[in-house]
Amino acid sequence: MLTGCISLFASSEFGYVGIDAILEQMRRKAMKQGFEVNIMVVGQSGLGKSTLTNTLFKSKVSRRSVMTTEEERIPKTIEIKSISHVIEEKGVRMKLTVIDTPGFGDQINNENCWQPIMKFINAQYEQYLQEEINIDRKKRIPDSRVHCCIYFIPPTGHCLRPIDIEFMRHLSKVVNIVPVIAKADTLTLEERNFFKQKIREDLRANEIDIYPQNEFDEDAEDRMINEKIRAMIPFAVVGSDQEYQVNGKRLLGRKTRWGTVEVENTTHCEFAYLRDLLIRTHMQNIKDITSSIHYEMYRVRRLNENNTKPNGQPAIHTNGVPEHEVLSHEM
Repeated sequence: MLTGCISLFASSEFGYVGIDAILEQMRRKAMKQGFEVNIMVVGQSGLGKSTLTNTLFKSKVSRRSVMTTEEERIPKTIEIKSISHVIEEKGVRMKLTVIDTPGFGDQINNENCWQPIMKFINAQYEQYLQEEINIDRKKRIPDSRVHCCIYFIPPTGHCLRPIDIEFMRHLSKVVNIVPVIAKADTLTLEERNFFKQKIREDLRANEIDIYPQNEFDEDAEDRMINEKIRAMIPFAVVGSDQEYQVNGKRLLGRKTRWGTVEVENTTHCEFAYLRDLLIRTHMQNIKDITSSIHYEMYRVRRLNENNTKPNGQPAIHTNGVPEHEVLSHEM
């Protein structure tokens, strides 16, 4: 049995070693490889999903933004469609995939309408798993796993609907869900605050764990930051890809007869907080939670299902190697 201890030394006692240079090495590697993020948007028609997605990335990234001008029919069933873009800013390249779910919540009978979305998310996990257990796997496995699901809640001002509760209750177990109140400028400040409080109560009552999840806070600093975020969720948002002149500045906003709703003004709506969470402060954490928690739970479950055949023999992978051996080498 090996035993040992770890001591902390300041290298300045003996001169500069250069350990800090690893940060620059990691930065260069990341810049060279680029980044991938896959965001799903879910909500019934007319809640501004495409507009908000375009506003988040200040680009025409939503599926509807690149469609023909022909009016899109409302699908009879939920159709899951994705579109990818490469966005570059200050030398940082990111492949963004936006996954849309037209048809969700638009039917007469919306019972179990969450199931096709759950099936899609699990299919991406399965695809990644099959690549992972392949002996001749790619050097860099393409990642189509859904990292985050933005769920759009209609601005009713009352409470969550049964369809909202059912969707988030089931899907929060397999993906990071960030709920938002859509078109929040249709609510007064009092209505908005009341609605947000009711939604938080409904989430607690139904044991729905939305992102950032309490149990995944890594330390006291994380907990302090995430508690502030959790106290604000759901974010009351307004999206717009139109610019207007306000006090001599060009700003994204929505013009009404009462004035201009400034999208990035936190006294008008909470879009800026949502953007900061998804892009500026928590994007990597969202991806890490997807990989180390949601995908890992799926992977373990699948291995437990497939490790033994009905006769008790180890399951054989398509390449002839016992599946549990393949995965033990990959871990």
